[in-house]
Amino acid sequence: MRFIDLFSGCGGLSLGLSWTGAQGIFAVEKDQMAFETFKANFMIAPRGRIKRFAWPDWLSTQAWSIDDLLSKHYHELSALRNDRIDLVAGGPPCQGFSFAGKRNREDPRNLLFMRYLDFVRLVKPTSILLENVPGMAVAHGLMKSQGPRTRGDISGSFFEALKTELDQMGYDVEGRFIDASHFGVPQKRTRLIVIGILRETFSEKSNVNRASFAFEQLESSRLAFSKALGLNVPVSAYQAIGDLTLSDRNGAQWPLKICDDPESRKGFIELRYDESRSNSSYQKLMRSECKVVEMDSMRLTRHSKEIEERFAKIISTCRKGVRMNDDDRANFKLRKQRVYPMSASTPAPTVTTLPDDILHFSDPRILTVRECARIQSFPDWFVFRGKYTTGGNLRTKECPRYTQVGNAVPPLLGLAIGLAIRSAIEI
Repeated sequence: MRFIDLFSGCGGLSLGLSWTGAQGIFAVEKDQMAFETFKANFMIAPRGRIKRFAWPDWLSTQAWSIDDLLSKHYHELSALRNDRIDLVAGGPPCQGFSFAGKRNREDPRNLLFMRYLDFVRLVKPTSILLENVPGMAVAHGLMKSQGPRTRGDISGSFFEALKTELDQMGYDVEGRFIDASHFGVPQKRTRLIVIGILRETFSEKSNVNRASFAFEQLESSRLAFSKALGLNVPVSAYQAIGDLTLSDRNGAQWPLKICDDPESRKGFIELRYDESRSNSSYQKLMRSECKVVEMDSMRLTRHSKEIEERFAKIISTCRKGVRMNDDDRANFKLRKQRVYPMSASTPAPTVTTLPDDILHFSDPRILTVRECARIQSFPDWFVFRGKYTTGGNLRTKECPRYTQVGNAVPPLLGLAIGLAIRSAIEI
């Protein structure tokens, strides 16, 4: 398959699709830091692990907004219709839909999915793939007086508008909620996955709804998919990042070193990794083809002694694997609404763009960028660029490493969906 990735972020979906053997044509990402990460992995130094993107000569290798791309390269994009692209994939920004924050119908980022539709209308690919939070299928702004809504009712939602537009363009469209943990991702992460297949491409071959077939294939191949990767599903948090703890199970401290990442401020430390600590099939899968010196983003957060003591008490006394309840938050004087003490024996909570949403299952600290990346199923050789965090008003304007990871599509999920779409195209 030949694909284009819109709103690519750091490249989680592109990585998963590339693992199917698909060839990336180009990717569109507005944020400079996220695009630098994408470029470092897919353009500059893929190190033979994935195919380089076959970037067209007419498109400069830089961060692009989709609005600028459509306005400045309309004719070149139109020409792609004659050179049939197999797949246009993408995950438009979801902050306005997300249940993790304050949903806002008027958030201008909500309308970026309309730019996605403009692009599809222009290029007319054989198939489309869109990933977003479940909130996209919920009607925004409906009043309670309108009565209860039945399960599966999408009326008044952005997903309903998306589906209607794609159907009018000639696509069979199906959207379902998919839990990434079912496909080897060590995280409870449910997302709305939308697949569309262009009817005219296969009108003479069969009347099968190929979008529905893709989801049927995705579901029926789950066990075989995990088995092929050598994984027993679900993968627990300990199986994912148990080799990245600060001490072993007997309490002996693992060695640390000064963080020498050129994009990190001075004064931070990180874990000195030892490959012999990999003790699960998932860890070995993530470690494959990676030298220790290539493993970046291991920087530990500098917590005060008071914060460490508070985290230690939370880890020892609060329920793990679920969000802290109001009483517990009040006892520990936490204003933050979303705090999850991680459970070692179950998949991790959903990784978000906020690094302090999740507490480590044994260490009194939040997770490193690398641990978040592991939980998202990024292999250890995947490098990240840009600063680590941001704050205040810059959170809506910048995409540092924690944000890049939290926004990404888990590559293993991208691999499973890519295989399913390929099957739907080939039947």
